[in-house]
Amino acid sequence: MNRPGAIEHTDRGPLEKDELAALVAVDIPDGAFVNLGIGQPTTVADHLTPEQGIVLHTENGMLGMGRAAVGEEIDPDLINAGKVPVIETPGASYFHHADSFAMMRGGHLDVCVLGAFQVSVSGDLANWDTGKPGSIPAVGGAMDLAIGAKQVFVMMSLFTRDGASKLVAECTYPLTGRRCVSRVYTDYAVFEITDGGVRVRSTYGISLDELRSRTGLDLNN
Repeated sequence: MNRPGAIEHTDRGPLEKDELAALVAVDIPDGAFVNLGIGQPTTVADHLTPEQGIVLHTENGMLGMGRAAVGEEIDPDLINAGKVPVIETPGASYFHHADSFAMMRGGHLDVCVLGAFQVSVSGDLANWDTGKPGSIPAVGGAMDLAIGAKQVFVMMSLFTRDGASKLVAECTYPLTGRRCVSRVYTDYAVFEITDGGVRVRSTYGISLDELRSRTGLDLNN
């Protein structure tokens, strides 16, 4: 079956962080069990609806996590893995840290959403250390999620501050997992990692030709 070509949204700027989170939320299958990584991925919870029936898992031991808590909802003992106060959804449960990691490693999660320093065109993920002098490695549950989840979505800015692409031919940073990423959501474009290469699903504030030029990659549409 032929896939439609990339949709180019050149009449607007890049996606804002909230827009990106909303886009990811819409793409998560209804009824899925999902882990949202620390940082930008946690904002996806704010855009999920009860009708989707999505159950959020957090590695510090909660199933049924809700959106970020506000005002009087805040309970300092009820936080996600990034220490952000959250609400609980009906039926939420709590368990030991070891049981949480068993869920992650045992293939029980349908989707995880992670941040990244780099993603390669073959789906390799680098998100725990840049390897640079003075960098502080952030070893957490990402390695377990990368190999345990059925699908790995990545949320990240497409370019570094100096304009280098974070979507690369090969990762130069230490790897979190090999060939594990299935989709990459960025401010400038959404990419699908396939056996036939990287397919651009949509662009925002940039044309497909300019995207190819700035990333230096052979991108499919």
